[in-house]
Amino acid sequence: MIAGHATSISLEPIFWTALAAAAAEEALPLNALVARIDAARVTEAQPPNLASAIRVWLFRRLQQGCRQKGPANFTDDSENLSQ
Repeated sequence: MIAGHATSISLEPIFWTALAAAAAEEALPLNALVARIDAARVTEAQPPNLASAIRVWLFRRLQQGCRQKGPANFTDDSENLSQ
């Protein structure tokens, strides 16, 4: 339930895992975190769908964490993408 109504979200397993970890780190139930992301999403001029908003939120969260830790803690695995 998100904002009082049943909601279905299709995400790849890696995003569900990251979302669950983020909710745990913020001491929130998963649906409360998704509701927060949804509330921010609907304020945009052209709101993306909820699944896209969640992926972007997770990516930005990762970026912030990398910036706080510094470039030495960010691993470039681009060489492994073609394998």
